[in-house]
Amino acid sequence: MSSIRTRLLTVLLGSTGLVWLLAVAWIYLGTQAELERVLDARLMEAARMVNSLLTDRRVEVALAEGGSDAAAHFEMGQQHYERQLSCQIWSLDGALVGRSEHAPEERLTDARSGFSERTVDGEAWRIYTIENTDLGVRVMVGDSIWVRDHLVSDVIKGLVLPAGLILPILAGGIWVSVRRGMAPLNDMADTLSSRPATDLRPLPDQKLPSEIAPAVHALNGLFRRVADAREREKSFTAFAAHELKTPLAGLKTQAQIALASSDGDVHANALRQISAGVDRTSRLVRQLLDLAAIEATDNAPALTRGRPVEIVERVVAEMPPNGNLAIAVEKNDADVEACFDPAFLTMALRNLIENAVRHSPDGAKVTVRITQAGAGVDIGVEDDGPGIPASELPRVTERFFRGRDRSPAGSGLGLSIAEEAATRMGGSLLLRNRDPHGLSAVLSLPGGTGES
Repeated sequence: MSSIRTRLLTVLLGSTGLVWLLAVAWIYLGTQAELERVLDARLMEAARMVNSLLTDRRVEVALAEGGSDAAAHFEMGQQHYERQLSCQIWSLDGALVGRSEHAPEERLTDARSGFSERTVDGEAWRIYTIENTDLGVRVMVGDSIWVRDHLVSDVIKGLVLPAGLILPILAGGIWVSVRRGMAPLNDMADTLSSRPATDLRPLPDQKLPSEIAPAVHALNGLFRRVADAREREKSFTAFAAHELKTPLAGLKTQAQIALASSDGDVHANALRQISAGVDRTSRLVRQLLDLAAIEATDNAPALTRGRPVEIVERVVAEMPPNGNLAIAVEKNDADVEACFDPAFLTMALRNLIENAVRHSPDGAKVTVRITQAGAGVDIGVEDDGPGIPASELPRVTERFFRGRDRSPAGSGLGLSIAEEAATRMGGSLLLRNRDPHGLSAVLSLPGGTGES
């Protein structure tokens, strides 16, 4: 499992280490270049100083006194300076005239003037030469390159060692900072792990870091949706149990009556009651399954573009006969198309038409009308029943709501299923009473583009 903390520490420590190494390299190169410039300037000044001393006769050498064969020795100044610099004085014809105490006997350079580098007795030197034609000598002042490199190394060590000691402290500070920065996530994990499955309270969202606040808000939104879904499930289970209990009790009662009586008329009436109870229970179970299917997902269904009249005709054809009641389909705009989910549209129409049939008197007519409404389609279902009292219209789409004029076979789910299916398809359901009586239910479908 990948760890955000490990990745953060790796990135931060790696970046810090890389910057530190680059800084060391930059300091090294910069210091080396600057020291080279300073030491070259010092080398040049030393050579000029010796040449000036020779010119002013403040340094006596063999050539100056008449040409003694022995090279003169002279001191260059302070103790630390003479250990770093060596000086030779050669005549223009190639004879060693004089040298400092620590200078090698071999000629430092063959260059006539200016800077040069040469290896003498296995040691590399940086030399500056001045030619004095008046005295007939060349002054050579050399600096050991090893000494220079050692000096640069000492300077770098003086800078790097303290930084190297600070680096572990910096790494510890980064680790502590990352640990404290990840603390809200750990606290959230501890809070969630200690909760029982039934605890869907929102997480505290005050004083949260801006990086964690979106996750907490998303979790709280999820908790609300889960809590709402659980509440719907509880209500659904309670209502379903209550509604199923009544017809099952009636079936049992009629069965007991039939068993206890030997009268044929009683038997026939009990069987009729049992058949009606089975029909009502079967319809209730089917509606419960329809409602569960609609609520099975929070996502909108995949809508297809087609002719709603085909679904209407199929649903009407599947309706069982109901005495002298007729169902008429008025296809004024039969060829209009809309976007819908076939399964959801079938559920909505079946429940609307069943509701109209149940509340219509014998010999009446239920009309299903298809009309174009702008870019969409309206499917109206009209009956000649008593209608719905105005005070109950806002509540008739609630689950298991049954008004004063309820049908004995009704369950209070039909209009709720129709509205839920219409909403999931992006449409709507409008209920209004007809004049002088009856109910009009208009299912509106969107006319946007969908899958072909």
